[in-house]
Amino acid sequence: MHHLFFFGALIGLAALLAALEVQIEGPHGWAANLPTWRIHNRFTRATLSGRPLTGYHVFLFTFVFVFVHWPFLSGLANWTLAGELRVLSFNFLFWVLEDFLWFIFNPAYGWAKFHHSHIWWHEPTWWWVAPRDYWVLTTLGLVLYYLSYRLA
Repeated sequence: MHHLFFFGALIGLAALLAALEVQIEGPHGWAANLPTWRIHNRFTRATLSGRPLTGYHVFLFTFVFVFVHWPFLSGLANWTLAGELRVLSFNFLFWVLEDFLWFIFNPAYGWAKFHHSHIWWHEPTWWWVAPRDYWVLTTLGLVLYYLSYRLA
């Protein structure tokens, strides 16, 4: 039952944020047309797969990271290593699913345009049928999820 709740919440919350981001960004992914600051240098190219760091994404990523830690921060749950690994797992899997659903929900993209030739911000790091980040973060998220139950 825990697995069902974890993955159900993951899908539901990722879908909600993806739908909201489609409304915010429209067809212009990676905050391309938003009034936000951007930093693009060697460090951001290496850590963000060639994308610039934007103020929009700094605050969005920080908000979600704090939000998923809220049970620990508010005292609703006691912090444990197993719990932290599960939260980090959720965070990594959340971003992969949220990003993918952004394309699926976005009328300017959809399944037909989920391809590196249509997505400049993922294009240089595309592996087979998905961006490299999806493969890396999904693997990391699933390993952390597995470890969270091994340590519990």
